[in-house]
Amino acid sequence: MYKLLKTEGAARRGEFETVHGTVQTPAFMNVATAGAIKGAVSAYDLRELKCQVQLCNTYHLHLRPGDGTVKKLGGVRKFTGWDGPVLTDSGGFQVFSLAKLRRIREEGVTFASHVDGRRIFMGPEESIRIQSNLGSTIAMAFDECVENPAEYAYAKNSCARTARWLERCKAEMNRLNVLEDTLNPNQLLFGINQGCTFADLRIEHMKRIAALDCDGYAIGGLAVGEPAEEMYHIIESIEPFMPKDKIRYLMGVGTPANILEAVRRGVDLFDCVMPSRNARHGHAFTMEGCRNLLNAKYELDEAPLEEGCSCPACQKFSRAYIHHLFKAGEMLAMRLTVMHNLFFYNNLLEKIRKSLDEGAFEGFYKENVEKLSRRI
Repeated sequence: MYKLLKTEGAARRGEFETVHGTVQTPAFMNVATAGAIKGAVSAYDLRELKCQVQLCNTYHLHLRPGDGTVKKLGGVRKFTGWDGPVLTDSGGFQVFSLAKLRRIREEGVTFASHVDGRRIFMGPEESIRIQSNLGSTIAMAFDECVENPAEYAYAKNSCARTARWLERCKAEMNRLNVLEDTLNPNQLLFGINQGCTFADLRIEHMKRIAALDCDGYAIGGLAVGEPAEEMYHIIESIEPFMPKDKIRYLMGVGTPANILEAVRRGVDLFDCVMPSRNARHGHAFTMEGCRNLLNAKYELDEAPLEEGCSCPACQKFSRAYIHHLFKAGEMLAMRLTVMHNLFFYNNLLEKIRKSLDEGAFEGFYKENVEKLSRRI
């Protein structure tokens, strides 16, 4: 469970104890969509990269290889080789972003698989059963992800439905966690706050789901194209209504500067595909900003991706070599840059935790927030 150790302004330093290990927060979760980080990075690599939590995708693992298969193989942790905490998302975001021909009803959503077009039904109970089969540490409640911008009336009805779905998720998890063949009878459930960019809907929804006493609470439906300042405003609006004794997770965020801003506003957990996705396109994050390794200026540059970085890529390889690998189309280019970026994100969160421990977060924020947004 979550233990708040100290605060600085709204920023929080804590520990989140789970059956699979204790997470020091604020923390970044590394996204292993189908059980591996895109860019040829395995769970065993993650141990070198200061990763605390691996995030896997319920929708994708349900389609391939199938959650029943994963259960037979001992669950997602044994299957991937990751021995720490695993969070599985509910599949809601993928249903609403990837699936074609979806139909939303109170029971759940019928949709066509983006892989082979077959018809699939997923509702709160199905999502929780899949996540129980995966045996993850933390399961996310099934929610409706509404497109931004949305009509106010639709967003309001969607919030009410998402709250009803959360009640069903909780009941199903309680049922599953006492069965003899359940892989993780200590599985935790996080509720998800929705409401688009309507602050009043966000607050009303947060109050309603907080009353359901989940193990943690996420803010969903942001970082989907709205201006960053709008996202920060929504976080500030919701924060006073989020339980102080429960962990808080901002889904799908984001850039290093976004994370720094959200920590300052009281968020504990983050995930994003950005470090791995950008790395695969030659972009390396550093404390001085982002480098584009495809640029010709790196052709003879013998320095590491970031001076002073202790990641496996920076310890052994130069910018010139990695620049060459990208130009030659070698997969190693992506692997090395992905490893660097994941290490960078995890190391950044470690620095944030250290600054909170020392009562120096505000100074750290002011010194780094603009630098982290730069393109070198």
